Amino acid sequence: MAAPVAVLLLSGKRKSGKDFVAEELRSRLGPDVCAVLRLSAPLKELYAQEHGLDFQQLLGASAYKELYRRDMIRWGEERRRADPGCFCRAALEGAAQPVWVVSDTRRLSDVEWFRGAYGDVVRTVRVVASEETRKRRNWVFVAGVDDAESECGLDQGVAFDWVITNDGDERRLDQQLETLLAVAAHPALAR
Repeated sequence: MAAPVAVLLLSGKRKSGKDFVAEELRSRLGPDVCAVLRLSAPLKELYAQEHGLDFQQLLGASAYKELYRRDMIRWGEERRRADPGCFCRAALEGAAQPVWVVSDTRRLSDVEWFRGAYGDVVRTVRVVASEETRKRRNWVFVAGVDDAESECGLDQGVAFDWVITNDGDERRLDQQLETLLAVAAHPALAR
């Protein structure tokens, strides 16, 4: 695995559109240049294996995943306490593209791990959407989920390099993404 020229760490609340923004970035850069990495995928895979669950159903936005979300969060926190970079390292397996977009950065320990491992090529991007927009995307506050570290871990302590507003205004989002790609100042992003 070659070292990346850019690592964009996306964070935001549930239903803010982190995955959508990540896929938009990959679409604009191309799949040969940009890999979308998800920290939650290896977490969900290991959790499914240990608990005899359907990994594929845990990946999607489904009622099945919601049944296990709280326990999965608890289990993941236990793993992170033992090894803060465990899911970060697992998410990187097979990433060969020069630009990595991590679509679900949720904790300060994730940001610190990537900064420690990849230094100055790491940029933080906060994806925000109004509560009204999130509700239109079927978000409903869930105690123990929306007030847990998995949702609030980066509400403080990080000075984001960019904040992307994703409230459904396609033109505004397009302008923000183009600015992000232009300002990133990495050769692979200028292609």
